Amino acid sequence: MGFYDDQIVPRVTNLVLGTRQIGKLRARALAEVTGTVVELGFGSGTNLPYYPPAVERVLAVEPSEVGRKLARGRLAASRIPVEFVGLDGARIPLEDCSVDSAVSTWTLCTIPDVDRALAEVHRVLKPGGRFFFLEHGLSDDPRVARRQHRWDRVEQAIAGGCHLDRDIAAIVRGSPLALEQVDTFTIRGPKVLSFMYTGRAVKAAA
Repeated sequence: MGFYDDQIVPRVTNLVLGTRQIGKLRARALAEVTGTVVELGFGSGTNLPYYPPAVERVLAVEPSEVGRKLARGRLAASRIPVEFVGLDGARIPLEDCSVDSAVSTWTLCTIPDVDRALAEVHRVLKPGGRFFFLEHGLSDDPRVARRQHRWDRVEQAIAGGCHLDRDIAAIVRGSPLALEQVDTFTIRGPKVLSFMYTGRAVKAAA
């Protein structure tokens, strides 16, 4: 990882995804999260203030050392104990059926092997456990989608491997998890980045 990806991208991400507008989206997406949570792409801890009282602890998967340093203030202010457990969502170092919930916010766009990551989420979730997601991705407007496909490689180069054109709903549907709910909407900002997916999927009970 070069200087730009290592030092600059985590700081920009912290600023862009730490706004009040984004916080409101986080609060809605995380409202039903419970118990022990594995969070993919913990980043600088921007979800911590929005976890509901039912969350008991967070097991954080985060590759960026800078992101972990930027999280210190939020970690100190949070009532929720956080343990950093891994660097890669595609290889989560947790036991099978060991967590109640899994969370990904603006992370599935970046994980190189996203299918493997969701298979790992399925593995570590308890039967009946849920995966909660809030992501940007492929627009339902064909004109915007064409621009997303065109600029995807540029986005990957300047945003730490982030993809503009992943169909998040299709990716979750194609995983071992059962998609329970998905909603799409747009937010203010560049159209190639402003189409959002939020929802949840469940691991079938044994």
